[in-house]
This record gives sequence, C-alpha cells and structure tokens, in this order.
Amino acid sequence: MKLLKILLAIILPPLAVLIQEGFGKAFLINVLLTILGYVPGLVHAIWLMARTEPVGA
Repeated sequence: MKLLKILLAIILPPLAVLIQEGFGKAFLINVLLTILGYVPGLVHAIWLMARTEPVGA
C-alpha cells in the first residue's frame, strides 16, 4: 500500500497527501508547494508518504 501511495504522490502530490493526512495543515502546505513548483510539492508528498506513521494513527 505504501508503494501505491508513493506512486500517487508522483502523479498528483496533493491527492496523496489528502489520502494520507486528511484535510489539514500538511495538505494545504503541499498544495501551496505544488503551485509554487511541482518538485517541492513532490518532495514534500514523498517525505510524508515515507514516514512510518500517518498523523492521527
């Protein structure tokens, strides 16, 4: 499942963050980073996907 989330993060970073973290601070930061440039949003999303525990778990 983690691999699928990372692949989704490559295709559409904010959607992967929304699925992983829910609508919150991390999602809004990722949307802003993706608007400013695809690569910063991608790096942020993959970093969130690579963490061991999702927030709230």
